[in-house]
Amino acid sequence: MEQTRINVKLAWESIRANKLRAVLTLSIIAFGIMALVGILTAIAGLKSSISSSFSSLGANTFNIRQDAGGPRRRGQRVDQENPPIRYDQALAFKEHFRMPAIVSLSVRAAGNATLQNGSNKTNPNVRILGVDENYVSVGSTPVKEGRAFSQQEAQNGSNVIVLGYDVVKKIFPTGSALGHYVLLGDNRYLVIGTFQSKGSGLNNNADNAAVIPLVNALRRFTGNEQSVSIAVAVSNLRMLNEAVDEATSQMRNIRRLPLGREDNFDIRMSDSAAKSAIDQLSFVTLAATFIGLITLFGAGIGLMNIMLVLVTERTREIGVSKALGATKSNIRMQFLTEAVLICQMGGALGIVLGILVGNLVSVFFSTGFIVPWGWVIGGFTFCFIVGILAGIYPAIKASNLDPIDALRYE
Repeated sequence: MEQTRINVKLAWESIRANKLRAVLTLSIIAFGIMALVGILTAIAGLKSSISSSFSSLGANTFNIRQDAGGPRRRGQRVDQENPPIRYDQALAFKEHFRMPAIVSLSVRAAGNATLQNGSNKTNPNVRILGVDENYVSVGSTPVKEGRAFSQQEAQNGSNVIVLGYDVVKKIFPTGSALGHYVLLGDNRYLVIGTFQSKGSGLNNNADNAAVIPLVNALRRFTGNEQSVSIAVAVSNLRMLNEAVDEATSQMRNIRRLPLGREDNFDIRMSDSAAKSAIDQLSFVTLAATFIGLITLFGAGIGLMNIMLVLVTERTREIGVSKALGATKSNIRMQFLTEAVLICQMGGALGIVLGILVGNLVSVFFSTGFIVPWGWVIGGFTFCFIVGILAGIYPAIKASNLDPIDALRYE
């Protein structure tokens, strides 16, 4: 233990005596670790954002949509087409689905609408959805003020609207929106509710949106040929797979698909999109790891060259140490300690910088401060290994110097 303390002290004194050289080497190592830890911290923030963005849909929810794959071909023959899910088909599914679940229908009415209240109006980028009375219950954003549509309003296609958080801020900056009328195109809609904010994240456009009754959206915006999306929230999570099988059978009957023909609709679990996005991030993780390791490899080569230069510069010092009784083991440990100390200092700096840089993404997506402890420990481990590998050859070379020749060295 005493010898280790002495070696650390000597290594620190050597680093202080060669500040510029040590700082340059330390910086290379720090930037390598910063690239690795920073990107991985950012990825952890993205994964957290993705998970939270889709968690509001619920693990017990699945969606039925028009299959976006286009016509499938077998050889040169078109096997089948993928027509939109018409409103009458979606309504038939909602009425005849017998599993214990809540079924909600929705349609994208517009993606670039403008809402106006007096002289205040939004940019022409508000997303308008046509939804039924079950939209909030299935897992959408909770209502902050007012209420969602009643069943009668949904069935009649009344001119009522529920506004997203950002829309309210833009056109009702000083007061409540409830009970006021807004202009959507050439039509006046009564504001009966406002949604809570979802905050920044992958779904940040959810706050810049508004919903109107589905029948109203079909009548005024899309027509009956627009594909309707169906969301199903099963009351018991254990029945989810059974509900998916039942929904598949029900949709095949409604769309009159004969036996042997593939489904021309798509059923997707609520968390499948999140899992798919997170899986895609694994490639970024591999790339970040590769970049970081290559940088550390280059830093290790640079550190080895510096340690070899130090062996040459301190040849006479090594000779004096050996003449005073230092063993080969003492000399090796002294040089190895110096190499490892430089690497660990660079690693510590790189980890701190990487966490700070990576958490800029977390701040943007409002996911909280993230510390990837696994990679923090891994970073220190990598740096220790790099220090050993970079210092072992110079240390052996220094320990093998002949003390007489070393004392004669000028």
